[in-house]
Amino acid sequence: MNNLLRLEEGVARIDVQDPWTLVRDLEAPLSGAALILPLAKWLESPQQQAVWLGPDDEVESLKPWLEQLTLIALDFPSLRDGRAYSQAYLLRTRLGWTGELRAIGDVLRDQLSHMRQCGFDSFAVREDKSAEDALKGLAGMSVLYGRSVIEPRPLFRRR
Repeated sequence: MNNLLRLEEGVARIDVQDPWTLVRDLEAPLSGAALILPLAKWLESPQQQAVWLGPDDEVESLKPWLEQLTLIALDFPSLRDGRAYSQAYLLRTRLGWTGELRAIGDVLRDQLSHMRQCGFDSFAVREDKSAEDALKGLAGMSVLYGRSVIEPRPLFRRR
């Protein structure tokens, strides 16, 4: 994937050597070992190590396979659709997912800080945007007041 940002030990960087290929067109022949398949296609052959969920997919459906998965990608089909934020939060908190959680689709700089708070640790920034510019979006705010996946205590509990 081009324009991929990844957090490693809390530091954001551009990943130019991403081995994964996102499969959106189910009619195209599947080739390669590192494929990110849509949930419906992945369920046909759950030996693949990566899956992507659309906004209507239930994260709980992955529960039996979480230990074998390496990567879960959540789709933002448009700027106005934020259901993947909730999916990410549920994966990290309720299901205890610790693997790579990637934002795909309409991923823009202004969203990255909030995505990070919800548990995403890699971001496939939209192809028509600059990855270097998007890195600035991960700087986010200097103080977080509310709870999040990366800081579950609200500010008044951290004093």
